[in-house]
Amino acid sequence: MSVSFPRDLCKGKPLDFVFIIDSSRSVRPSDYEKVKIFITNILAFLDVGPEATRVGLLQYGSVVQNEFSLNTYSSKADVERAVKAMDHLATGTMTGLAIQYTMETAFTEPEGARPADLHIPRIAMIITDGRPQDTVEEVAAQARQAGIQIFAIGVGRVDMNTLRVIGSEPHSEHVYLVANFSQIETLTSVFQSNLCGGIDYCDLGNHGCQHDCVSSPESYVCRCTREGYKLRPDHRTCQSNGRVGCWECLSEWIKKCPQAVCGDGVMDLVFVIDGSKSLGPANFELVKQFVNGIVDSLDVSGTGTHVGLLQYSSKVRTEFILGQYTSGRDINRAVLQMQYMGRGSMTGAALRHMFEYSFSAKEGARPDIPRVSIVFTDGRSQDDVSKWASKAKDAGITIYALGVGKAIEEELREIASEPDDKHLYYAEDFSNMGEITDKLKSRMCKEKPSPQDMCKCENVMLFQRQVNEQLRRLTQNNILYSPVVVYIL
Repeated sequence: MSVSFPRDLCKGKPLDFVFIIDSSRSVRPSDYEKVKIFITNILAFLDVGPEATRVGLLQYGSVVQNEFSLNTYSSKADVERAVKAMDHLATGTMTGLAIQYTMETAFTEPEGARPADLHIPRIAMIITDGRPQDTVEEVAAQARQAGIQIFAIGVGRVDMNTLRVIGSEPHSEHVYLVANFSQIETLTSVFQSNLCGGIDYCDLGNHGCQHDCVSSPESYVCRCTREGYKLRPDHRTCQSNGRVGCWECLSEWIKKCPQAVCGDGVMDLVFVIDGSKSLGPANFELVKQFVNGIVDSLDVSGTGTHVGLLQYSSKVRTEFILGQYTSGRDINRAVLQMQYMGRGSMTGAALRHMFEYSFSAKEGARPDIPRVSIVFTDGRSQDDVSKWASKAKDAGITIYALGVGKAIEEELREIASEPDDKHLYYAEDFSNMGEITDKLKSRMCKEKPSPQDMCKCENVMLFQRQVNEQLRRLTQNNILYSPVVVYIL
């Protein structure tokens, strides 16, 4: 399937654009190649030319090496060839020196920068994976004061404070952090929007992809990401090739767990749900079940609790607003129909949207009703979370922060209301989400015990034995290709 859209989404908006690439020894050769691919993806939506966007690139290690200047190449194809031909320096990490070179040399008229009185935006995008070996604060401030707009991208264990010192304000639009180089591609659509107001066709929400949507500057394609699945002839939905995954087994277990009943306590509740690529389609289905499990414990009605939901990835999407649905059944149905975004992880942007819009009167928030938000994430945010979490809490919104897997404890603490022990919950993997659900319900509601508690120890063990017996039979019949044992802790 292919859909045609106009090319060169940045056409008509010229830029002077310089890439600053960390080429230190800590960047592995395979990761260095991923940075090249990311640069090529950024170039894909830029209208490169002498009268349009001019592109320069320098890389740095212990020294700064100018690969090409703003006036070196006049076509996108030439720039792409030069990027592919770059060699890894594999030395130190003199980030401050690289910023100084950018300010004093790269953005000068002899190097191709256009005169300041033409008001062509000067953009620097720095990509780094480590702590600078020199100082960056002063020189970065000087570069920004000179009119250079700096985007700072950190990979891995980069200190977010260092990125904030480098990047332009507001940090929510200029400072990004990803867990590894494989995730850097998720930022492409973010910069497409920031730099030229481009469209991420996957984020429009009408692509119809069952598992994952992959956007390009002019189209999109669907793909199946769950093991053992392939695209159907409609190029949107996925079908199993006979293999069975253990997430299906776990989801059946979750369905058997009891629901608490929260008959008292009216609130306006907004879920803020991570839909990033790291989550995966199968786990996203479990998150839907988690949300519906909470919803089923609430007294949802016109005069009772109202529920809204945001999903976020590289962008934020409102799935439904407060008061849009007045029954738990309607909310359950809307949650199940959500399409997985599967891109980046902009938790800070989601918190900002929640604070500025979700609890507004326009979107259904009621006066004098407690305002509660449940924020779910499975990894490190690619933007700053502290500013908008603080604003939301200062405005009287109670925030529960739920983290699974690679979620960062420091970020969860910044998001959650105090005290932490009542508002912060973490599980090592999705198999423990049932525990989070129960703890959260006990905090938010007065639980009424179910007489047939399917999550009692003996019943869980029975279910585990039944699942393992089914897996054994599937293995014997060559339907499941490797033996799997399910443990429920």
